[in-house]
Amino acid sequence: MIRTCTIFLSLCLLLSSASQANEKQQAQQKTVKPQVFFETDLGTMVIELYPTEAPVTVANFLQYIDSGFYEGTIFHRVIDDFVVQGGGLTFDFKPKQTEAAIVNESNNGLLNLQATLSMARTANPDSATSQFFINIKHNTHLDPQGGQAGYAVFGKVVEGFEVVKKIEKEPRGLYRSFPEAPNYPVRILKSGRVEKNTVSEAPKAGPVKLEAN
Repeated sequence: MIRTCTIFLSLCLLLSSASQANEKQQAQQKTVKPQVFFETDLGTMVIELYPTEAPVTVANFLQYIDSGFYEGTIFHRVIDDFVVQGGGLTFDFKPKQTEAAIVNESNNGLLNLQATLSMARTANPDSATSQFFINIKHNTHLDPQGGQAGYAVFGKVVEGFEVVKKIEKEPRGLYRSFPEAPNYPVRILKSGRVEKNTVSEAPKAGPVKLEAN
C-alpha cells in the first residue's frame, strides 16, 4: 500500500513538473520579441520590437515591413545628436501612400532612449503612419510630459547602431527643400523579419545623387 502511494505521488510530481515546464515555455514563447532588419546603403541594422508595450504600433510597423513598403525609402531627416528619421519618402523626396494613422501609445512606459525607435507624427498625437525615427541619445523632451502625449517608442536597434551613426555623419544641405537630408540619399534597400540566414550583407550600390532644388 505504501509503495503504491509512493508511486502515485511520484507520478503526480512528474506530471506537475512537466505541466510547469510547459507553462513556462509557453510564457517564454509569448514574450519573444520579434526582430526585423533594414539593409541600407551604409550597412545593416537589426531592430527588436516591443509588441507587449506597443501592440498597435508594432502591428502597424510590421504591416509596412511585410508589404515591402520601406524598401526604396530614405532617411530624409538627420539631425546631429538628436534623431535619424525615415520611412516615408523615396530617393527623389516623393511621399509614399500610407495606411491610416494609428493611436498614440507613448504612455507605455518606454522612454526615448539612445537607439530606440519611435513613431514620427505631427502635432496631433494620433497622426503617425509609416515614418519612424531612431534616437541618437535619450531625448527626454520626446517622452510624455505632465499628461501630454509623447512620441511612442516601439523598438530598439540591437545590432548595427554604428550604421545609424554613419547616417548621422553624412553631409547635408544640398537640397533647399530638405536641408536635413543627406546629400547622397541613404536608402533602405531591403527589409524583412529576422529569421535564420535572413540578414545578409547589403548589396553594393553606387551613390544616388539628385540635382539641388
